[in-house]
Amino acid sequence: MSRQAPTLEDVAREAGVSRATVSRVVNGVRNVDPAIQDLVRRAIERTGYAPNQAARQLVTRRTTTVALVVSGAGDASDTEQNAFAARVFADPFFGRVVGGVVGHLRPRGMHPVLMFAETPEARQEVVAYLRQGGADGALVVSTHPDDPLPALLAGAGLPAVLFARPGRPVPLSYVDLAHRDGGRLAAEHLLERGCRRIATVTGPLAVAASQERLAGFRDTLARHGHPYVPVAEGGFTVDSGMAATAALLAEHPDTDGVFTANDLMAQGAVQVLRDHGRRVPQDVAVVGFDDSSVAVTCRPRLTTVRQPVEEMAATMARLLDEHIRGARTEPTSVIFDPELVVRDSA
Repeated sequence: MSRQAPTLEDVAREAGVSRATVSRVVNGVRNVDPAIQDLVRRAIERTGYAPNQAARQLVTRRTTTVALVVSGAGDASDTEQNAFAARVFADPFFGRVVGGVVGHLRPRGMHPVLMFAETPEARQEVVAYLRQGGADGALVVSTHPDDPLPALLAGAGLPAVLFARPGRPVPLSYVDLAHRDGGRLAAEHLLERGCRRIATVTGPLAVAASQERLAGFRDTLARHGHPYVPVAEGGFTVDSGMAATAALLAEHPDTDGVFTANDLMAQGAVQVLRDHGRRVPQDVAVVGFDDSSVAVTCRPRLTTVRQPVEEMAATMARLLDEHIRGARTEPTSVIFDPELVVRDSA
């Protein structure tokens, strides 16, 4: 015969406390002496007790699950939605976000469920899922400045935290980077290397981060007597970096320094420069942005502006946990500082 699963009573007997005390510890009630909590937790380990999640949810009104939502503003077909998901999984940036989120949630017994919201129907599904208690809150990574999901979540009064400042003001917490300072760091480094004919490949200029990185780069160069900076717009992909760099070289063949708004585009830029017989960094210095895995696998290794994505994502998860628990009732913002990482490309 199989052994009966341990109960709260078994844990209470092992710890020498009441069943009610064990219940409060299991359900995360705060007014329990830390020494008693440790006593109960050790008894749980010895007995092998596993809380009934359904019953626990009835008591705490929490699922210990949060939705990690990748959202946009499109009205995409099934094929386009599948392509969007494939692009997300291929982008090292998203992997870093997941790593930071999981790193914070896992030790706290919390788990993310991945959701995509590229259509109006999908966005409504996210809102309904949260309203029905499928998850305790949402961590939102928007891919488009006109994404309506943040406003939908705020309007529904649902706990949510955003990665990056929203394109339209909404009363939700968010984490972001001082992108303008990142552009400044890139410009200063290229100038210090002696570059004088400097160009840039931006991200999509509808995106606030791209605008800010470009503004910081331009402003710094202007302060050093460079009033004009050739610009080509990219799309944060290797192919777009290649196309933009080729366009820049066609119009400005004497370019000796390039700043690209992410590492994938920098990788594309290095490839095009090599195809045109330009040595990196001897003939053209290249600075990327993000300090992703691409920065160290690219040859030469990329000098880049580090965005601490893992720390930002972990902070996003921490803020959401605080909102869910009621420890934080007002929205807040946390802005991280970029850092220049010098390697071989500049």
